[in-house]
Amino acid sequence: MLFSEQFITIIILTTLIGSYLIDNIADFLNLGNLNQPLPKEFNGYYDSQKYIESQNYLKANTKFGFITSSFDLTIILLFWFSGGFQFIDSFVRSFNLSPIVSGLFFAGILLLLKLLISLPFSIYSTFVIEEKFGFNKTTPMLFFADLIKSIVLSAVLGGIILSLILGFLEFGGQFAWIMCWAASTIFLLVVQYIVPTWIMPLFNKFTPLENGPLKEAILNYAKSIDFSLSNIFVMDGSKRSSKSNAFFTGFGKNKRIVLFDTLIKEQSIKELVSILAHEMGHFKKKHIIKRMILGIFQMGFIFYLISIFISNESLFHAFFMKDVSIYAGLIFFSMLYSPINLFISILLQISSRKDEYEADRFAAKTIKDSGPLINALKKLSVHNLSNLTPHPFYVFLNYSHPPVLKRINTLESL
Repeated sequence: MLFSEQFITIIILTTLIGSYLIDNIADFLNLGNLNQPLPKEFNGYYDSQKYIESQNYLKANTKFGFITSSFDLTIILLFWFSGGFQFIDSFVRSFNLSPIVSGLFFAGILLLLKLLISLPFSIYSTFVIEEKFGFNKTTPMLFFADLIKSIVLSAVLGGIILSLILGFLEFGGQFAWIMCWAASTIFLLVVQYIVPTWIMPLFNKFTPLENGPLKEAILNYAKSIDFSLSNIFVMDGSKRSSKSNAFFTGFGKNKRIVLFDTLIKEQSIKELVSILAHEMGHFKKKHIIKRMILGIFQMGFIFYLISIFISNESLFHAFFMKDVSIYAGLIFFSMLYSPINLFISILLQISSRKDEYEADRFAAKTIKDSGPLINALKKLSVHNLSNLTPHPFYVFLNYSHPPVLKRINTLESL
């Protein structure tokens, strides 16, 4: 028995409540940082009314986030200490199913409950907050169609990998964690290939970028840095939101650039090329591979810890469970692992922000001009009502990208 029931309870409770308090302190500090004038770098991009609107957008989302997180914490604690996990486990066991099927059933019920609880908040966020600030383009029919597709995909893909993990942990012996690690790694790599071609088209329409000055400029730039590229697509992002973005997805022959239709309308050709130069910089600097390798090693670390704690009786007693099971142990371990996960996520975000600076420098140097990327960042920030003055502590906890002002100042120094 590695830890006592009381010790495990204290760790998880401290993590849940501590994370809640830290997140809300960060939000409070972030709101306090709004009392600053419009940064001089954005003169000519923001008018006073638009700047106030961006601040109100942050206030609305922060207030809503506080309500959501408070409700979630309350529900988790009530469910835990009222014996909710034991109630569901007794219900699942009454069917006398195999361990793997029971595990899928148990996880499915918990995920369904989580979905039903979060659904009203998701609806409010989309159709009230995003609508109020002019972003939402999603219709109720599209919203629920997306929801159904997501549920089906989660059930199929999640069911496959969870079945494998449950099977290995149930019958794999001392090397079960290595089998889980290997299976999850293969699954991750396979998903990287099927997402661009099979999954994403279920939600959006991807149209090859038509021949013209933009495509020619992108291909010429890619050729100048010896970047193999043939798939450039325009995504109909405007059918859900007026926000703009661009991204890379996939590997090898499935590698593709995706531009939101809203982005093309807002940016000049030079600015669009600079945005994609930044994304290509991530590939050329091996950031994507580095993040994937780190993720794979993190999975191995997690599965090793799972092999140690998965059958610890104290872990189950802490959640008022009568029977030990692999499937419930996975759920409980995820909560016990939260403090480590928080620490690792902070380290990964520090690394991610460093990578973003490096990709910015790559784009500016290969284009031989930092101006287009600076202008693109300013336009994106204004269009998406981004927070221009986030508090450093909030950035430390939550930002995978550096604040836009720091990125602009760094680019100007080049």
